[in-house]
Amino acid sequence: MEHLFAKQTGAFSFVKSMRLDKYLCDAGIGTRSEVKKILKKEPVMINGQDVRDPSYQVQETDEVVFRKEVLNREEFIYYVFHKPAGCVCASVDNVHDTVFEYVPMNRKKDLSTIGRLDLDTEGLLLITNDGKFHHELTSPRKAVSKVYYAEVTGTLTDEDVRRFASGLDIGDEKPAKPAELKILSSSASSSALVTVTEGRFHEVKRLFLACGKEVTYLKRLEMGEFKLDESLLPGEYRKFNEEEMQYVKKYKGSTI
Repeated sequence: MEHLFAKQTGAFSFVKSMRLDKYLCDAGIGTRSEVKKILKKEPVMINGQDVRDPSYQVQETDEVVFRKEVLNREEFIYYVFHKPAGCVCASVDNVHDTVFEYVPMNRKKDLSTIGRLDLDTEGLLLITNDGKFHHELTSPRKAVSKVYYAEVTGTLTDEDVRRFASGLDIGDEKPAKPAELKILSSSASSSALVTVTEGRFHEVKRLFLACGKEVTYLKRLEMGEFKLDESLLPGEYRKFNEEEMQYVKKYKGSTI
């Protein structure tokens, strides 16, 4: 009998057993038919023993090694990444480094960033292969808030706060949705926190530009309940912790 799923931090494990061909398929080795062809040519090491039988029942505690790589069966992967400036939110780019120069792409190559940050923008970036979770965080209907720290040229004023809150014309067909501007410092150059609920192209930069200011530094701090882990240096990442996995459960509206 194939397994039932039980929740672990950032992963799923099986509590009974699973056919070897399905295990390898779920681990991204290939399709069920491709895996069976592979097993005819080369074995998989399970607890140090060669196994070629696709119907072999893999247990939860088994160590499975294929081509010298220890496999684990994670249905969904969730990473918090501290994006540095100078890399793009793409899987491939011929000019710049991508976030996947820092975060390893999974075997199925289906990881993607939840939303995007500009080349020169730093901060919180969530990465996953969970399509439903991705949709819940990025759907315009969900209006998930994003908080940024910004440094800009020029003096920020209460009038700028009012204009952000009223919904600025940033050059699109429709004005931007109201955004919150919290001034941290104001002089010849200023700093502020900005909270937006849309994901328009260069939105924060264009909001400031509409007020006659130019962004010189931008860093995303929050996305919904997710916050930048300040213990991560730019370019570092980690898997979601237990609290963050509860947020995933909340957004998906189901047990994981």
